[in-house]
Amino acid sequence: MALLKSSKLVSAIGAFSPAMGVFPARASSWWTEVQMGPPDPILGVTEAFKRDTNPKKMNLGVGAYRDDNGKPFVLSCVRKAEALIASQQLDKEYLGIGGLGEFSKACAELALGPDNEVLQSKRSITVQTISGTGSLRIGANFLSRFHTVARDVYLPKPTWGNHTPIFRDAGLQLKAYRYYDPSTCGFDFAGALDDISKIPEHSVIMLHACAHNPTGVDPRPEQWKEMSEVIKRRKLLVFFDMAYQGFASGDIDRDAWAVRHFIQEGHNVLLSQSFAKNMGLYGERVGGFTVVCADAEEAKRVESQLKILIRPIYSNPPMNGARIASTILHTPDLRTLWLEEVKGMADRIISMRELLVANLKKEGS
Repeated sequence: MALLKSSKLVSAIGAFSPAMGVFPARASSWWTEVQMGPPDPILGVTEAFKRDTNPKKMNLGVGAYRDDNGKPFVLSCVRKAEALIASQQLDKEYLGIGGLGEFSKACAELALGPDNEVLQSKRSITVQTISGTGSLRIGANFLSRFHTVARDVYLPKPTWGNHTPIFRDAGLQLKAYRYYDPSTCGFDFAGALDDISKIPEHSVIMLHACAHNPTGVDPRPEQWKEMSEVIKRRKLLVFFDMAYQGFASGDIDRDAWAVRHFIQEGHNVLLSQSFAKNMGLYGERVGGFTVVCADAEEAKRVESQLKILIRPIYSNPPMNGARIASTILHTPDLRTLWLEEVKGMADRIISMRELLVANLKKEGS
């Protein structure tokens, strides 16, 4: 039998003639209809930067902090936190679906303030996410599944480029409200209020808590107050994106003022946070998603559904970055150092922008 099989194999092999180009037919491709996609408008710039060999090149793409030599900068508090974590020889077990508990607690306290009534009454839930982008996507999925009374999400015009695909791919409908006035390079307060006053009830409105991306233009406190009143009158669901707390002004409380004011005024908001910029944890992908609820019982129900949403996407978040951020926020000396460093970064960015404007004017721009 073995010889018979062997002879059949030899016979079969002999039937192919490479010289005549006779080969088995290749299966047709499954992906002939897949078209080449355009490069990401932001990360694509970084890819082009890496390919460029000009020694004077500058990367004006992704917003990552650099030192005077244009090199990535790691905060001293991060290095010290890493050393402290390494000395503890902690395990590498999976985190829970909602992430590292002590990080989520510190994340919420940083945004809302440790004495906020929402935290005291336990009527909010915060889960660890894969940075701000992951937080927004979890929020978008949550809205898509449970905010069925309205499907429209109103984004400021303009807004961060990734907001559009995040909410669109979650099945939500995108609309816009006026925000930036090119003629003044400032906030179009009258236009924003006019548009917001016409948004259908129960729609979702996206607000940048501070350091509006891409304009850098933020409402003043008195303008935030008026916006809060109009939004409450229209019965809109507020979704804050806070990617720059501390990094915008150098003051974590000032940068979180709008979020805290809206909650104080009775808005049960959604909130996305990122620690990429303010702690320089870009590649660690550290973020949080918070839902402020009516009461503690509702918060527990929301938490259960957030876990159900997260589980099939990435099961549970990574621990290293969360441990770093949590260690910094819970260790008094490291927290103090972080506050100094984040203010130093913010002050340096502000002064560099002022110098850029002054020199552009000097050159006749």
